[in-house]
Amino acid sequence: MDQPTSGAEPADAADGGAEALDRPLPEGVRRRVVALVSDAFGGLTVAELPTQLRQYARFTPTRRAKFAGNAMAAALESDALFRQRIGERLGQSQPELAGALEAGSPPAAADPLDVAAAAYVLRPVGWVKLVEAAGEEVQRADAERADEETRRELVQLREELERARAHTRAETERLRTELEAARKEAESLHRKLRSALSEVKRGEAALRRSAAAADTVRAEAAAQVSAAESESRRLKGRLGEAESALEASRRAAREGRSVEDMRLRLLLDTVLDAASGLRRELALPPVTTHPADTVDAVEPGRMSPKDIAARALSETDPALLDQLLALPQAHLIVDGYNVTKTGYPQMPLEKQRLRLLGGLSVLAAQTGAEMTCVFDGAELAAPVLLAPPRGVRVLFSKAGVTADELIRQLARAEPPGRPVVVVSTDREVADGVAKAGARPVASVLLLKRLSRV
Repeated sequence: MDQPTSGAEPADAADGGAEALDRPLPEGVRRRVVALVSDAFGGLTVAELPTQLRQYARFTPTRRAKFAGNAMAAALESDALFRQRIGERLGQSQPELAGALEAGSPPAAADPLDVAAAAYVLRPVGWVKLVEAAGEEVQRADAERADEETRRELVQLREELERARAHTRAETERLRTELEAARKEAESLHRKLRSALSEVKRGEAALRRSAAAADTVRAEAAAQVSAAESESRRLKGRLGEAESALEASRRAAREGRSVEDMRLRLLLDTVLDAASGLRRELALPPVTTHPADTVDAVEPGRMSPKDIAARALSETDPALLDQLLALPQAHLIVDGYNVTKTGYPQMPLEKQRLRLLGGLSVLAAQTGAEMTCVFDGAELAAPVLLAPPRGVRVLFSKAGVTADELIRQLARAEPPGRPVVVVSTDREVADGVAKAGARPVASVLLLKRLSRV
């Protein structure tokens, strides 16, 4: 951009510098001025911009007008050189408007805000009057718009008032109709109430008649009771006479009883001989239940797996397992994978099973206890090929049934009182079998015992 001539600034000061606004710039004119400066801003180099505006050099015109509006307006007012450069850009972009303002005859068809904004930048003679005239024009236009909006609102309010009146008339008519219907309904209810009162009176009369009839019935019943008591006394007298006659007949029967006794004894011997022969023929076992067994009483307690804990042994002492398996008819149920994954989890599952079953076989031979080892087979595609060792029962759970549930089923299947020991570290399994009367022990206890085999 060409630098301004030395005579440009004095001309600006002589023509427009003496004039000044005595009031704030109208808001509409200010917005147009900011937009005009923002559009012309991009045609200036960074060196030509005031220092406070250089940070907005790369902004778009819209963002520049939004964020640097106040700064541009202040620079335009205080920096005559910046204002001159903006005026030159305005003269290039709008030469007709700039020329008309310089000539002192702004175009009549131009927007007053554009004329006022250009006059504020170019500062021709009489620019203050143009700005004030534009402000007055804007105020007049705003007043006209406000009047127009007020008239529209007034028309709208009148229409709403008319609708409200029509609605009120319709609502009043509806309420009058409902009131008439309620009045008719009230009259109908009054008639029904009078009819109900008449029914109540008739019911009260019928109740009094029923009470009188009940009194009559009670009197008749009292008379019948009295007659029945008299008949009862008469029948008791006849009963005494019958008992006396019966006693007499019994004395007469006892006198001829000796022959009958002989015949009865002969019949009894025959029955006993027949019963003895029938017992030999059927080979009936001797009677194991005696009358004393049917008497309800408290019997002495028997040793159970729960009593072994009183022997002052640690829960991880292998001697505790030996004491439990020494009980009569003891049954050891082992949660297979729970034990193997506690003792030797690094081995393949097949070798885990073989190692555990081998140890259980030796333990079964040493203790003579019944042993059952349960493995989880819910996810197996086919049965595991395995030859169970002697003395150990091996079971896999079915599809849909976990090994824990199978262990609980085995514990519940045992009769109450039989020593049942379940080896598992799973707390849910231990709690379940304990409710069924079994004694749970930790997997590490069995591992320690098998290490001695």
